[in-house]
Amino acid sequence: MSLQIIKAGVLDTVQDLGRFGSQHLGINPTGAMDRYSAQLANALLGNGPGAPVIELHFPSTQFLFKKEAVIALCGADFQATINGSELPMDHPVIVGRNALLTFKKLRRGARCYIAMLNELLVEKWLGSYSTNLKTHSGGNRGRAFAASDELFFQELSMLAPILEGKDFMVLPWKANETVGASNEVQFIIGSEWYELTKEAQETFQSHWFQVTNDADRMGFRLAGQKLEVKEDEPLVSSAVSFGTVQLLPNGQLIVLMADHQTTGGYPRIAHVISAHLCILAQKKPADVLQFRMTDLSTAEEKMVQQQKYLEDIQNACKFRMQSLFSRN
Repeated sequence: MSLQIIKAGVLDTVQDLGRFGSQHLGINPTGAMDRYSAQLANALLGNGPGAPVIELHFPSTQFLFKKEAVIALCGADFQATINGSELPMDHPVIVGRNALLTFKKLRRGARCYIAMLNELLVEKWLGSYSTNLKTHSGGNRGRAFAASDELFFQELSMLAPILEGKDFMVLPWKANETVGASNEVQFIIGSEWYELTKEAQETFQSHWFQVTNDADRMGFRLAGQKLEVKEDEPLVSSAVSFGTVQLLPNGQLIVLMADHQTTGGYPRIAHVISAHLCILAQKKPADVLQFRMTDLSTAEEKMVQQQKYLEDIQNACKFRMQSLFSRN
């Protein structure tokens, strides 16, 4: 059974939480840009957090379901519809055979995630289903979706009797929390923070920065006040990660994203905390950001709280999903 790509989107791919353990070989982790929304979509179905998801941008891919499936949409709201009828966000939904899933309008955010209860049968490479566009590996043959592609998934035979001929059915539970529209992201200082002048440190924390058109899965270039360093000295290329904020030679900033390189030679002045990467990932060109300093213990606490919420949702939804199918 499969999802057929009727019309391909801008850069829509299969992702999971990333590919780790091979950075020393120069293989970047990739993975979902908004890992929180990807995990939330899986949690609403009772899936494990590392199950593969579909990452969408707008304009988005159109999908034809060749067989019944259970899905959840989280992250950006692109006004999803099944055969013209709107689907709610942050709910599990049973979708009927020959249903057409389309996305009509960008309402908020930048990236939407589709999780499926039916296991997606996609390529796994080095322990991850994430699409690595540079090596053409993982996910859907290592590339973005193209028209007439098919994504195969496992059949769940109990779905047709539940639907009773409907195009779709919204299941009654949902997530109460989604990624907000906050423009504030917290950071901890980077290795080269103290290379900035005092004025630059204050500017970084007090001024707004705008996401430029030069923003993709590798990194977001930001436009704002020029930042100065005390001494302009070359640096040895060092390890970087998702959320590392680097200072470019022109005094502007770049924030590294999911497809970032494994090392970099620009000053690492800050790191966006893990719990706020989801806020950053939902920004698009012309959106603005403000950076707020925090400490490591606070960053860890926020991440623990976020993961605890996801685990609670997953456990509750797994039980409800099993109860639903056991009655049918």
